[in-house]
Amino acid sequence: MGKYDPLAAFLRRRATDDIELTFTEIERRLGALLPKAAQADGWWSGDGVQVRAWSAVGFSAEVTGPERVRFTRRPVGD
Repeated sequence: MGKYDPLAAFLRRRATDDIELTFTEIERRLGALLPKAAQADGWWSGDGVQVRAWSAVGFSAEVTGPERVRFTRRPVGD
């Protein structure tokens, strides 16, 4: 199991298409602290292992404020 799999599993089980989480809420689900690199907007997009985890369950991530991220389910086929 990868470090970001618990977050991906949480997102997969969501009935809604989007959710906004604080870093603290994300860290609680991971059972670990986010790396310092997570402070940069670019860490939440691209092709890093963390992005692949939530992309694999159909979500994208967008920074919405200081230490806040919105995860949005992508339409099927995207």
